Amino acid sequence: MLPPEQLAEIAELAGGFIHEIKNHVSTVNLNLQLLADDFADPQTPRERRAKQRIDRLQAQSQKLVDVSNDFLRFVRSQEIQAEPTPLEDVIAEMVDFVGPTAKAAGIDISVYAAPGVPPVRLDRDLIKQALLNLLLNAEQAMPEGGQIVLQTRADADWVYLDVIDTGTGIEPAALPKLFRPFHTTKPGGTGLGLPTTKKIVRAHGGDIDVQSKPGHGTKFTIRLPITK
Repeated sequence: MLPPEQLAEIAELAGGFIHEIKNHVSTVNLNLQLLADDFADPQTPRERRAKQRIDRLQAQSQKLVDVSNDFLRFVRSQEIQAEPTPLEDVIAEMVDFVGPTAKAAGIDISVYAAPGVPPVRLDRDLIKQALLNLLLNAEQAMPEGGQIVLQTRADADWVYLDVIDTGTGIEPAALPKLFRPFHTTKPGGTGLGLPTTKKIVRAHGGDIDVQSKPGHGTKFTIRLPITK
C-alpha cells in the first residue's frame, strides 16, 4: 500500500494528465463540429457516409469528455472545504434541481426530515454532487416511473441520509462491485458516479452503504459525523 503523500501525488499527476487530454479532445470536437456543419445537408451517398462517420466520431469524442469530467471530479473529491450546514438545506436544493426532470419521468420525490437533526460539517458543493449522483442513479433505475424517498435521522454521533427508490434493484453479485471505479452496467455510463460519491462521503469522515433486492428497489444510506 502506497503512503498517503504518494497517493496524493499520483492523483494530482493523473488529474493533470486527464485535464491535458480533455483540452486536446475539445479541440478535436471543435473541428468535428466544423466538419459536421460542412456536411449538414449531404447530397450524395458519399457525403451521407461522411456525415455518419463524423457523427460517430463526435459521439465518441463527447464520451471522452464525459469520462474526463467524471474522472476529474473523482480525483478532486477529497479536497473539501467544510462548514457546519443543515443537511436538509442541501437536500431541498437538490430536490428543486432534479424535480422537473423527475416529474417528467413520472417519478415522485418525497422528503422526510426527522426533527432536531443537528448540522454537520459539509463541503456543500461536493455533497450536492454526491447526492446528485444518487438521485440520477435512482431515476435511471425507474424507466417507467416510481418514487424516490429521502429521509434524515440522527443518533448521538451520526446524521444519516437514506435515498430510497422503487426501481429495478441491483443483483446481489453486483453489490460488492458497486463502488469500484469504472464498473458500470448502464449503457453509456462511466462507472465513476458511485465511486465519486463514496470518496466524497469518506472525505467528510463518513461512509455509505447500500441495500437492494432485484425488483424491489434500492436504499443508499449516507452516514456523516455530527459537528461537535
